[in-house]
Amino acid sequence: MKRSFLILVTFFGFVNYIFSQDLPRRASFEAKIKGPNKERLGAKIEELKIGTPMFEAGFKVNDVIIEVDGRLVIKQEDWSAVVYGIRAEKTTNIVVKRGVSKINKKLILNPLPKESHDEIEIFYEEILNDFGQRQRVIVTKPKGKGPFPAIFLIQGLSCSTIEKYSGRSNNWVHLIKDLAEKSNMVLVRVDKPGVGDSEGDCGETDFKTEINGYEAAMRLLKSKSYINTNKVVVYGNSMGSALAPYFANKFGAAGVISDGTFFKSWYEHMLEIERRILGIEGKSQSEIYDLMNKVYIPIYYEMLVKKRNYADIISDNPLYEKHHRHPLLHMYGRSMKYYHQVQDFNFAAEWEKLKVPVRIRWGTNDWIMTENDNDMIIDLLDKAGHNNHKLYKYKDLDHWATIHPNYSSSFNFKPGKWEDKISEQIINWAWEMVK
Repeated sequence: MKRSFLILVTFFGFVNYIFSQDLPRRASFEAKIKGPNKERLGAKIEELKIGTPMFEAGFKVNDVIIEVDGRLVIKQEDWSAVVYGIRAEKTTNIVVKRGVSKINKKLILNPLPKESHDEIEIFYEEILNDFGQRQRVIVTKPKGKGPFPAIFLIQGLSCSTIEKYSGRSNNWVHLIKDLAEKSNMVLVRVDKPGVGDSEGDCGETDFKTEINGYEAAMRLLKSKSYINTNKVVVYGNSMGSALAPYFANKFGAAGVISDGTFFKSWYEHMLEIERRILGIEGKSQSEIYDLMNKVYIPIYYEMLVKKRNYADIISDNPLYEKHHRHPLLHMYGRSMKYYHQVQDFNFAAEWEKLKVPVRIRWGTNDWIMTENDNDMIIDLLDKAGHNNHKLYKYKDLDHWATIHPNYSSSFNFKPGKWEDKISEQIINWAWEMVK
């Protein structure tokens, strides 16, 4: 049976994905839980819904989860892996600390409700990457046979899902919802390894593996009869915005929309972001100059150019520990290997090869990405003879699709505001490219 299935898949040329819909569904704790921080190991239960499996099993508010299915919850990356790793309708073993007592419970958690939309169709599918991991693909489409133009979404580097499920309502999710419901296009999204329903551990997934998953999802997209494969727009956000040209070049996309992008090497990017953060924190230019030279330039040179990890770098020079912002083996939830590979990826070369229409957006309160990177891309496209590109500098927009009065408001996670134009602009650009 297994051999016959493999032969059938190979016959149709679909070696990068499978059609089965049995990727186990992610479970939900159905509770408000705060992950580990500098003051506390473990994840603290802050709210617990009555009648849920956690409540019925006897867990209580203020219990601290220290282990789930054998994985210790020591740092935030552990907790992220646990949250995405729990599966519905199977026994989950949870160990908590209550005061000075250790309590161990086994229970079956409920599935997280799937994304739903009233006026469009939604499909939960999967691909198999070349490293043997199944990844969740979510496809939304207008009702009807099509073929429809499509948007292929590539998100940023963080280990967060692209799924819009009930209760998840930040402005980035609002943008995804609008692309699905208001574009009148097919929207294709893929969760990274270890995120959502996908197999793997996002915190340990490297950059090459992540790219491979997107490639497999693009091949799945190309197989769909309801998609006009000559009218596929690659929309990238954050890290995805810098990767969008690569996918457009490789798969013959109709256009690229790059939202909150960068152009330089990751080493240069991190030095610039550290300088901006120091300014937001109120440091004087004299202090910034001193810290950049004594701390941040040496740290990032060791990490990204010499391919070392923070733990070894700080061990060699304890002075760095006071000013270092990240865990010893991760940055923004991703492994050192991930960033070593990002450093070696030539983003500029992919921009230089682009022939299809390009739309770029940069928010004036985006403290993550520099205005200069965006201007450099336009300059490169001009010099390369590219004749259909635009850069829009969106007043007060930050890196997460939110309007803020200044950098500091975004940096300190103030609520900010939503504008319908944020999603409407992306949709309008996509239609410009496929008409």
